[in-house]
Amino acid sequence: MTNFKYPRAEKLKKNTEISLLFEKGKWRTNGNLRIIILKNKPATPVEATKFAVSVSKKYFKKAVHRNRVKRVLRECYRLNKDLFKEAFGDQTLTMLFWASSEMPQKYQDVEEQFVRLCQAQKKT
Repeated sequence: MTNFKYPRAEKLKKNTEISLLFEKGKWRTNGNLRIIILKNKPATPVEATKFAVSVSKKYFKKAVHRNRVKRVLRECYRLNKDLFKEAFGDQTLTMLFWASSEMPQKYQDVEEQFVRLCQAQKKT
């Protein structure tokens, strides 16, 4: 049975890890989704998969709207965690961004972009 949990241990919160991710991570884009990934390497060791979500205040002024988009993005990750780990590996630091000023109409649209992002990574 698949593990659909998103426990505290999987959440990317430390400033040192986030700084490392932005310094040495690789960017990927698909539609309105942008992702930055740092895989486990000898030069940059990563203990476990850590994941975070961010939505810009520039695009969504109201916190209600930003939180809605963040909830949708976290849900995409939570339900497609197996596909994500298959594409990016087990030990990664990852941050997912919504890079558009338009509010996603349906969860399915966002999930489709997330799945395409993972499948594009799998091919490379």
